[in-house]
Amino acid sequence: MPKYLLLKNYRGGPEPHHPFPPMDQWAPEDVEAHMAFQRHVREMLRDSGEFVDAQALTPDRTWVRYGGPDAAPVTSDGPLPETSDLIAGWFMIDVDSRERALEVAAYVSSEPGPRGEPMYEWIDVREVMWEAPAAD
Repeated sequence: MPKYLLLKNYRGGPEPHHPFPPMDQWAPEDVEAHMAFQRHVREMLRDSGEFVDAQALTPDRTWVRYGGPDAAPVTSDGPLPETSDLIAGWFMIDVDSRERALEVAAYVSSEPGPRGEPMYEWIDVREVMWEAPAAD
């Protein structure tokens, strides 16, 4: 079965969606409802045997690159891309088809935001590469 990574982004996507404020500005009950939905999705995927992993990420990050054979890694805290480029979290799923991956992604997109309104956020669906891509 192919594995897919469903990437949740902070305001990412091909076109704008609902302009919700960052989660740290939500009411506590809205944050809890959102997190409860995420737990529900994990349990639903576990029950169907499609769950591999899911994680939420903080917006804090550090860029790292190779510093050379005799150097420490080079790190930077900025300048950083716009927050719309940040990955908020992911689900890794193992499903029978791309169609099923899109179905799960659409469901994840309906997660509740402030005041319980569905977020309808864009979910970036990426198949996990299990072998080198074929040359043209």
